[in-house]
Amino acid sequence: MNVTRTRIITRGLAGHCPNCGGHTLFKPGALFSVNEQCARCGLKFDRGEGFFLGPWVFNYTATVVVFIVPVVLLCVHGVIATRTALAAAGAAAILVPMALYRLSWSWWLMTYFYFLPQKLPENQDALHEDEEE
Repeated sequence: MNVTRTRIITRGLAGHCPNCGGHTLFKPGALFSVNEQCARCGLKFDRGEGFFLGPWVFNYTATVVVFIVPVVLLCVHGVIATRTALAAAGAAAILVPMALYRLSWSWWLMTYFYFLPQKLPENQDALHEDEEE
């Protein structure tokens, strides 16, 4: 395969296209707008109906586990006041998903193609070349 799992992880952590490595996942100047496909290689980022749920799960899990649960535990143990905990949890519920939006898309594509590397166009070309030989 042309694109190894290690390369998929590297590109995913960097926020690049898992197929060609281009920095084309998001529309220029738009914080929350994912391109439909890579401008360099044509890889479709949205793999079909419901694919957006993957990044949503990454984002939701990170928000709850890393930010909201610790705030609730601090409140339950009396370290912070209830109003402070509610304000912190409310702020985290709004701000953290916004901050992690780009990472969650990149990490979801990384995870998807890590388990299905043969779905990348670069690897399909390699598979077809192997079949011809």
